[in-house]
Amino acid sequence: MDVAMIGVSAALYGIVGILTNLGIVTPVVGVVKFLPAVVVPGIFAVLFGRWVGGIGAAIGIFISDMIQPGHGIALLSLTVGCTSNFACFYLIGLISRRKIKWRDLFVILIVGSVALTGMIGYLFLINKASLTDVAMVLGVLFACVAIVIGFGLWKPEWKNYGLASVVGLLVGSAIIGFGLWAYSQFLPLPLTGFERNAPLYASVLWLVWTFATEIPFLVTIVPPVVKICYKAFPFLAPQHKK
Repeated sequence: MDVAMIGVSAALYGIVGILTNLGIVTPVVGVVKFLPAVVVPGIFAVLFGRWVGGIGAAIGIFISDMIQPGHGIALLSLTVGCTSNFACFYLIGLISRRKIKWRDLFVILIVGSVALTGMIGYLFLINKASLTDVAMVLGVLFACVAIVIGFGLWKPEWKNYGLASVVGLLVGSAIIGFGLWAYSQFLPLPLTGFERNAPLYASVLWLVWTFATEIPFLVTIVPPVVKICYKAFPFLAPQHKK
């Protein structure tokens, strides 16, 4: 079943990604497209676990990138697109199916917040990040914390998924942001104002854009669809949700 669901997830992600490609990319720095299709691997990750979510997403984004109107650069998709999508939905599948207590949730949020604040603060002190970069990163951080806590209070049964979607998407967005920056130091990027040697702040813009445009779809569409699937096929629900 896992192999079959990986194929179904990859095909749907690729097709929906192509059909919903509106040609909208990150302002100023370009490249990263508006991608509401992330709900597809999100649903499969929750229903069938981390490997189905991660592998299906990696294959699906490759299909979407290779077929017009995708960028068509296989190396870019394999090094940045596939790795970021695998990490994102692997983590969503892993964390969402765990039973996490509020105490553990707050510990994770505090440790993560301190670590992220420390990193961006260090970059600012060594003049590798501007005040604008710091503000954007802290804005994303506060938004993540608010989403996780608010989602857990609003829908307690989806507390784990709220954390999973934020952690998974934040990791995937970071891989995209810094991965594109690293790629541009060696090879040109498509659909961007910085084809070569993109500045470091561009990675922050890519990270913020990816997270901000995809998290609304993950937290509003995935839970109700998964809930319907649990009712129709109870065997798909994790043991603690039955």
